[in-house]
Amino acid sequence: MTVNVGIIGVGMIGQDHARRLAGGLSGTRVTAIADSDAARAREVVQSLPGASVHSSGLDLIAASGVDAVVVTSGGPTHEEFVLAAIRAGKPVFCEKPLAPTPEACLRIIEAEAASGRRLVQVGFMRRYDRGYQALKQALDEGSIGAPLLVHCTHRNPAVPPTFTRDMSITDVAVHEIDIIRWLLAEEVKAVSVMLPPRSCNAAAHLHDPQLLLLETTAGVPIDVEVFVNCRYGYDIRCEVVGETGTVSLANPAAVSFRSGGTVTDRLPADWRERFAPAYDTELQEWVNSVRVGEASGPSSWDGYAAAAIGEAALTALESGERTEVVMKERPFFSG
Repeated sequence: MTVNVGIIGVGMIGQDHARRLAGGLSGTRVTAIADSDAARAREVVQSLPGASVHSSGLDLIAASGVDAVVVTSGGPTHEEFVLAAIRAGKPVFCEKPLAPTPEACLRIIEAEAASGRRLVQVGFMRRYDRGYQALKQALDEGSIGAPLLVHCTHRNPAVPPTFTRDMSITDVAVHEIDIIRWLLAEEVKAVSVMLPPRSCNAAAHLHDPQLLLLETTAGVPIDVEVFVNCRYGYDIRCEVVGETGTVSLANPAAVSFRSGGTVTDRLPADWRERFAPAYDTELQEWVNSVRVGEASGPSSWDGYAAAAIGEAALTALESGERTEVVMKERPFFSG
């Protein structure tokens, strides 16, 4: 079976996914695209033989030649398109965020439950990264004893002028928020945000870096450094400290240079380079799940949990106080 995929939103990440689904992955092809920028859609479709351009995401979802949907449009549009895909009975892969608010995510969970089957996968690609999978295996096997604390670092060389203070949480730290829940198999119960001295490389309206302090239900503290103007490269780190040892991400550099009395490891330029294999695996596994009719991967509940924790973090950022995470009880049908 070949899965005919329609893609809503063909900006940077949408075009990356289109290339994967159209050429690099097995058992799938791109048959339709839609974008709010009609000129961009017409340009992108030229590199997708056999694909058609639809006037809207809703038209694409309703098209008979679309078996499954990828949503990579702007975050505020996600709820509408995911709900429409659920109503159409079509599996949908939605890039993060699932929706901008916890309440919107809950509406998606309720619609999915009413449909009687799991249809939604959220694009938390770090779960498919070999390094994070090795961390998860070590923790699940008890290789370092019970986790006691976790250190996370998320550094970008630079961000565009339109990047805001809140986006350090909603667009950046959201990846750490999800991966911590997955690694520790625990929910986050409270968040604090500290603001270190502001980097001179940050725009006047942006406080960068930020430090998030998360607490899990078992009492494990996690510090997450978000520094989006570090200048030197794309640097992602994670270390879990356990009772009998530690486990951390290996340096993703393929080569190490030794010259002139120094040792130099190359850092990725951006997220696309660092996590390209994870994106490949993520989308291939999604396609495989569509082919067999059994959804897997990060669920709508995971999208909701990330939104709820993010909302608490934004409150903590504004107030300067420790903020409890408010979450509904997990429904039986939530993946």
